[in-house]
Amino acid sequence: MRGGDDGQATVELVALLPILVAVLAAAWQLVLAADARWSAATAARAAARASAVGEDAAAAARRHLPRRLERGLRVEPEGGGRVRVTLRVPAVIHGVDPGRVRAEAAFAEQSR
Repeated sequence: MRGGDDGQATVELVALLPILVAVLAAAWQLVLAADARWSAATAARAAARASAVGEDAAAAARRHLPRRLERGLRVEPEGGGRVRVTLRVPAVIHGVDPGRVRAEAAFAEQSR
């Protein structure tokens, strides 16, 4: 005879589901932040190369970014071939601002 355990597993599963969803959302947010950081570094290198030869650093950075990250792009040429790129990290949960990531790169200025 089983006693009063009917439905106990279901109750425990329902109680754990919100925790599981929160852990998965946090893990995915970390993945998105790492991807944004990697993309910012790639865009910063491209922008620094363009700046070093006198081309448009912002256009070069934008060409090297996935379309989903272009909206929050900031490119700040700092002179001497140095460029800072800042990106907005996409949010897993709408309305939550996970912040921005930043990358810098520099190339010696080149004469044409």
